[in-house]
Amino acid sequence: MARASSKQPYQLEICVDSVASAVAAEQGGAQRVELCDYLAGGGTTPSAGMISLVRESISIPLHVLIRPRRGDFQYSNAELEIMKRDIQVCRDLGADGIVIGLLTKNGNIDVARTQELIECAGTLSVTFHRAFDLTRNPFEALDQLLTLNIDRLLTSGQQETALQGVPLIKQLQERTAGKLIIMPGSGIHPENVLGIVSQTGVREVHASVRRRVEGEMLFRKDYPPMLSHNPVSEFEQLVADVNQIRKMRQLLDDL
Repeated sequence: MARASSKQPYQLEICVDSVASAVAAEQGGAQRVELCDYLAGGGTTPSAGMISLVRESISIPLHVLIRPRRGDFQYSNAELEIMKRDIQVCRDLGADGIVIGLLTKNGNIDVARTQELIECAGTLSVTFHRAFDLTRNPFEALDQLLTLNIDRLLTSGQQETALQGVPLIKQLQERTAGKLIIMPGSGIHPENVLGIVSQTGVREVHASVRRRVEGEMLFRKDYPPMLSHNPVSEFEQLVADVNQIRKMRQLLDDL
């Protein structure tokens, strides 16, 4: 009889913006979802209704993006207060973690304000997101995050995709020495996930593999789109692709 592996399994997190995508992520074998709104703008905080229904619809851990607007990550006092209140909503609705990212105007981690949000989170898991990829010096930024004792860092290695950022991700992984989980994200899919984890030594990955799904409206008026540069029409949605998720899960399980 084959012995069970003692090695910690790879964790697969899927970024989602709908109940359907969250359910697909779980069906595909993801260990966790990051729930966002407005992915076309890099993601913002989803509504309380969305958080609540996703929590009811899946049994895997649910982490929620805390970001009050698109754009940079240097926030006003009012925006900080919004984030604190949104974190309390997440706690009340049964989320397992939050995803945050705050920078100073000079491109450093905003340590003081990040600490305030960590305190608001209480027992929730805390991930620092790809705001890190806009920092002035990634190694100084990493040291700042280590002082905050957060759980993980989502990063593309300060490149457009995680594959391009492999050299820095590997250095970050080595520098943390297990004190902080480094989780690559951006452009990860079944064709490159094994190369990324093997070259960097990470144990968690973040992906947003989606497919176009036709809406059910029969009447479809031809008129200018509601958003400029919209990747999909008003009669389509992008939904997490359960087949790609399942394929990544299998690839990681086979390592």
